[in-house]
Amino acid sequence: MAKLIIEGNKELSGTINISGAKNSAVALIPAAILSDEEVTIDNIPNISDIEALTEILEYLGAKVSRDDTLMKIDTRSIVNKPIPENISAKLRASYYFMSALLGKYKHVEMYFPGGCKIGKRPIDQTLKAFEALGAIVEEDNNKYIIDAEELKGTTIYLDMPSVGATINTILVACRAKGTTILRNAAKEPEIVNVETFLNQIGAKITGAGTSEIKIQGVEKLSSGFTEVIPDRIEAGTYVILGALIGNNLKINNIIPDHIRSLTSKLSEMGIPMTIDNSSITISKSKKKNPVAITTLGYPGFATDLQQPVTTLLTQCQGVSLLTETIYENRFQNVEYLNKMGANIIIKDKTIEIYGPTNLKGCEVKATDLRAGACLVLAGLIAEGTTTVTDVEHILRGYENIVEKLTNVGAKITLEK
Repeated sequence: MAKLIIEGNKELSGTINISGAKNSAVALIPAAILSDEEVTIDNIPNISDIEALTEILEYLGAKVSRDDTLMKIDTRSIVNKPIPENISAKLRASYYFMSALLGKYKHVEMYFPGGCKIGKRPIDQTLKAFEALGAIVEEDNNKYIIDAEELKGTTIYLDMPSVGATINTILVACRAKGTTILRNAAKEPEIVNVETFLNQIGAKITGAGTSEIKIQGVEKLSSGFTEVIPDRIEAGTYVILGALIGNNLKINNIIPDHIRSLTSKLSEMGIPMTIDNSSITISKSKKKNPVAITTLGYPGFATDLQQPVTTLLTQCQGVSLLTETIYENRFQNVEYLNKMGANIIIKDKTIEIYGPTNLKGCEVKATDLRAGACLVLAGLIAEGTTTVTDVEHILRGYENIVEKLTNVGAKITLEK
């Protein structure tokens, strides 16, 4: 197992450039299957999730080429065959292949997707949408076999505004007959990124970024080009780092509106920062006010930033409250923060963080992607040496994390 070795308490300054959004790229790549020609996607991050998706594409017979951040995908030679568990289980986003293949071929066979173990994360809303559009879903020992003689547009109401179910419904419906209206849709920027790409290659979709999306089905999608938006979760993670230990640390290539729920909380804490059109420059402050945070769907506070911001809350004066409303198993980082010296109490869906506390380096475990990010931040402010194990989770979502942190003054190495 790979591990990160961190020498803590080093002031950070300089510039961190943000990569393309993981949560956009992992949807855009399967969406390319819907095209009947070659598509090009730029600003693809160099993370292990992309390697896993590329493996699935090549298994199906697609021709994939990569030049730095540029990826070309030619799906004309694809063979629609069952996707085995050993590759579908590598990441949650593999289920976007389920919707893309169903939309294009009216048939798909694959196993339940993998990913971080942060809760039940059911796909019932996605399956509900498939059935509403005319598909028959069979489940056999964790394998899904989904068929449709014909996919017909309809009105679908999601029980909750799930990002995955919203994207999956769009992917299937854009190759269905007639018009689909999706209500109570999620509003995340990554959904807008997917809509923009699909419209660029010939789809007819309106309303992404709102709670109602209209998809008019088309028979064919052509070639085209799109660009992955900047990663708002990576940006938020490094902005939090700047609030912890930055000295005019500049987080560059971002869309500030995408992390406004975070920066508004940092303002409440009294963190000094300068925000312009595409960057945030931020420094630590001696006194940080406690705050209350509740995770919500966009534009609310992102669940993916809940664990990283917990490290910052350990340095606030007084008691901060953090309530998780999206996933029921997203406090796995708390055990390790407390091991480092934090004073955090879990009460059902809320944690109470008493601060400020001095953190001390020790060995901790990245139980999932964002918990890992939380512990890296903790290691960077802690006294002494912190060893973070199981960092494969972190490498799924943070491109060149060691290089980016080293370039601004961190002492961090990756051991494999």
